[in-house]
Amino acid sequence: MKSITIQGVKRESVGKASTRTLRNADQVPCVVYGGNEPLHFSADEKEFKHLVYTPDAHTVNLELVDGTKVAAILQDIQFHPVTDKIIHADFYQLHDDKPVAIEVPVRLTGRARGVVNGGVMRFNMRKLKVRAVPANLPDEIVIDVTPMRIGHKKYVESIRSNDFTILHPDNAVIVAIRTSRTAVADTDDDDEATEGAEASAEGAAEEGNAAE
Repeated sequence: MKSITIQGVKRESVGKASTRTLRNADQVPCVVYGGNEPLHFSADEKEFKHLVYTPDAHTVNLELVDGTKVAAILQDIQFHPVTDKIIHADFYQLHDDKPVAIEVPVRLTGRARGVVNGGVMRFNMRKLKVRAVPANLPDEIVIDVTPMRIGHKKYVESIRSNDFTILHPDNAVIVAIRTSRTAVADTDDDDEATEGAEASAEGAAEEGNAAE
C-alpha cells in the first residue's frame, strides 16, 4: 500500500488549554494507539493534505522531531462543524504480524456491455473495508465490468481474496447494471449465431420434406 509521511512534535501536555492553543496555531492534536501506551503528538494541518483530501488509501509514516518513528494508519479524524478544519486525529500503530482494518477504494475498469446497450450503471460501494497484515493491504480493488450485461450485479462474494478479508456481507452489491427506457435487447452474439444456424437447418429440413 502507498505510504505518506507526516511530521510532528510529541506533546508534553494534553490538557484542554494546550489543545486549544495548538488548534489556534493550526496544529492538529493527534494520538497513536496500538503501542505499549498511547503516543500524543501534534502536526501542522497542512501535513494531512495528501492523507485526507484524496480518494486513495495510505499507510502513514509518523516522524517526530525527537526521532520517534511510527508506522500507522489513520483510524479516525474529526472536523470542526463550522469551519471544517481538522481538530483531532487518531492513528493506530502497524505491526508486521497483526492484521488491521482500513477502507480502500474500488476502481472499475472497462465499459460494461449492459451500458453499451443502454443500461445504467449503479456504483453502490466506492470503498470497501478490508482487514489484512500490513504487507497484504491493497492500494485498491479493481473490478473489470466489461462482461456485465443488463441485470447483472457484482457481489462482494465474487471478489474475495486470500490476501485480505473484506469486511462486508457476501451478498452486498458493489456495482449493478440496471435497465432503462433506452435499453436495447442484450443477446449474446454466440446465441444469435446458434439460433440462426438452427433456423437454417430446420428450414432446409422442411424444404427437403416438401420435395419428397
